[in-house]
Amino acid sequence: MKNNELQTIIGSGGVIGNGLATALRAYTSKVRLVGRNPSKVNNNDELFSADALNFKSISDAVKGSKVVYLTIGLPYSVKVWQRDWPVVMDNVIKACQEHGARLVFFDNVYMYGLVKGVMTEETPINPCSLKGEVRAQIADKLLHEIKHNKFEALIARSADFYGPGAVNTFVHPMVFEKLKADKKASWLANDHVKHAFTFTADAIKGTALLGNTDKAFGQVWHLPTHAAALTGKEFIEEVAAEFSMRPKHAVLANWMMKMAGLFNPMARESAEMMYQYSHEYLVGSEKFEKSFFAPTSYREGISISAKCIS
Repeated sequence: MKNNELQTIIGSGGVIGNGLATALRAYTSKVRLVGRNPSKVNNNDELFSADALNFKSISDAVKGSKVVYLTIGLPYSVKVWQRDWPVVMDNVIKACQEHGARLVFFDNVYMYGLVKGVMTEETPINPCSLKGEVRAQIADKLLHEIKHNKFEALIARSADFYGPGAVNTFVHPMVFEKLKADKKASWLANDHVKHAFTFTADAIKGTALLGNTDKAFGQVWHLPTHAAALTGKEFIEEVAAEFSMRPKHAVLANWMMKMAGLFNPMARESAEMMYQYSHEYLVGSEKFEKSFFAPTSYREGISISAKCIS
């Protein structure tokens, strides 16, 4: 049921933040977008310029909110994450506690590390990367506040993205755009192991739904991710079929990424995460599906994504 209670997105501007700005309109008439230079998604969005590294700034941004969504995407740098993520999380938690707001933290699955089998909400935290260690640290901080200080919050975790708006994922430029242009696609490390992806529309709809469901708080949730994950080769074949192109592709081996990292900062930062592509990467969302809705199939999601490529 729609109301006029304020819901605030800290980290507007990305695919999840922008999507939430629209999705939350099903629940409330008041949405505040917070960022360094926020831009409206809907005509009546409230804009609030704030720095998440400054407590006073983020406290002012949270004031008056019923629910706060933390969807910030910090620069993809270990040094930045180690320096800034603990500060951001601490500031947002304290601001929400100060103003009596609930918190929804949009998270990833880096903290699980290399997992044999399907990652679930019960999978032990065992990071094998520096970025994973940071994600484990900030998630542990939030879960501690939930358990010991009766703080109303939840964690919504997503696999890698694909789908409309997900232009910063590797599959957008390296698979969708390349194949549409009838060029050879690229995959990372190993194209014969299954790799789960979360469809952006499912992640957005699921996050908004969790934030507006009382019983969802106090828990970790995996956002809806289809169980029938594809191998890299199969994913490329599905995308190629949508463009009526041949599924031409090359595999970027681990050593290639390490070599590229000598010259390319993004490749250097991605090298420690290559285990996610060298081995099976499976994310289960049965808990969410039993309570809410089923995820989009890969065939449908890839078809929708292909139609969005300009």
